[in-house]
Formats: sequence, C-alpha cells, structure tokens
Amino acid sequence: MQKKVAVENNLTSIAKALENKGYTVVSPKSGLDVIAAVVMGMDNNLMNIQNTVTKAPVIDAAGLTPEEVVSRIESLK
Repeated sequence: MQKKVAVENNLTSIAKALENKGYTVVSPKSGLDVIAAVVMGMDNNLMNIQNTVTKAPVIDAAGLTPEEVVSRIESLK
C-alpha cells in the first residue's frame, strides 16, 4: 500500500522530504485517499481542503521544518 500525503503546491521542500522517505505526494485537490494533508496556515480551510481529504489529519506546516512535518506524519501510524 502506498503512503500518500496531500501537500500544497508551494511546499516543495516538504514534498521532497516526504518523497525521500518513500511517501507519494499528491495535490490536496486530487481527491485521492491520503494519510494526511500538509498545508501552510490553517486559513486553508477556506479552500475546503479538509473536505477534500476526508478524515485525514491536516498538518499546519507554518513554522515547521520539513523534517518536523515528516516526523508528525510518521507519528500518525
């Protein structure tokens, strides 16, 4: 089973860190089942990201390093 994470397009360093750990990075708008969504700032709820991701945790990457984001995602297992 592939580990898919939805990551906003502007978070390239986080996307690369996740890919290096074996995750598949997809757009939050893809509608695919993901284990988590990574956004920059919780104001992104206005874009209905939580509705798109369906039950997956949303991680606010504001102020976090890519490694911290990966660690949070890995702690969801």
